[in-house]
Amino acid sequence: MYARRLLAGTLTAGALALSLSGCGNSVDPIERLGRKATQDGATPTASPSVGASSSPPSSTRSSDEAYRKWGLTAPVQYAPKPDRKPQLPKATPGKAAVVDRIPVAPQDKVVFLTFDDGAEKDPEFLKMAAELKLPISMFLTDNVASADYGHFEKLRDNGSGSTVNNHTLTHPNLRTLPFAAQKKEICGQQDRLQQRFGQRPPLFRPPFGNYNDDTLRAAAECGISSVVLWRASMQINDFQYAEGSALHPGDIVLAHFRGPSELKGATETQMTARMLRSIQEQGYRIGRLEDWL
Repeated sequence: MYARRLLAGTLTAGALALSLSGCGNSVDPIERLGRKATQDGATPTASPSVGASSSPPSSTRSSDEAYRKWGLTAPVQYAPKPDRKPQLPKATPGKAAVVDRIPVAPQDKVVFLTFDDGAEKDPEFLKMAAELKLPISMFLTDNVASADYGHFEKLRDNGSGSTVNNHTLTHPNLRTLPFAAQKKEICGQQDRLQQRFGQRPPLFRPPFGNYNDDTLRAAAECGISSVVLWRASMQINDFQYAEGSALHPGDIVLAHFRGPSELKGATETQMTARMLRSIQEQGYRIGRLEDWL
């Protein structure tokens, strides 16, 4: 049922525009959601966490002092680790699975934070994430993140349960590349992350959300179990949604490690505070993706 809903809700490539892409230097580049427009019949699966503290946030909400400091009007609410992970369809043998939403119960208003690329390395964001206890699934691109992988190591190790995952070596549009080149991009970043962080991530996000059958085969050969897409993308001031005009239970949220030059003068912490306020206003809690996937 979930797989049918995923495919039924898929948008065409022309309608999948989301700004603040992980490539290019323009202020408002385009990032597209890649579901049926890029791959037919993919189904999600579960995978373990990697390269991070396995501990979820130590409480069910952020402290009063922290939320006020970072411009929020209420504490951030967190969803605890479920007793059992939601049931997801099995992956096709020899291919990584694809997931863009966790199939939670309709009344379970939880969403999941993911940040891409790694161009911006704002020390204030490290403080914000630690003080608000944000569990972030990071998808890092080597050619922008590797200038200071230590920054992301600090984020991973701040006690909130954040993780480091794969977003290719150079952020190409994988659908334009042959199988061997795709595998080099994915496996090459697996190697770099293992060398730097000690483990090979099981989660991968294709740049722009673009993938094809070769991507799923290459990812599986590189040790990836799940290709993680998204259903809501944080812009400078608010979300752009894959469907409708609001978040849905189980949505995977996309944001980027970006600074004022890409955010029209806003800082990474300001963008994140706006994102968190929108999540709060819609009545959602934040879950740790790897606890549910």
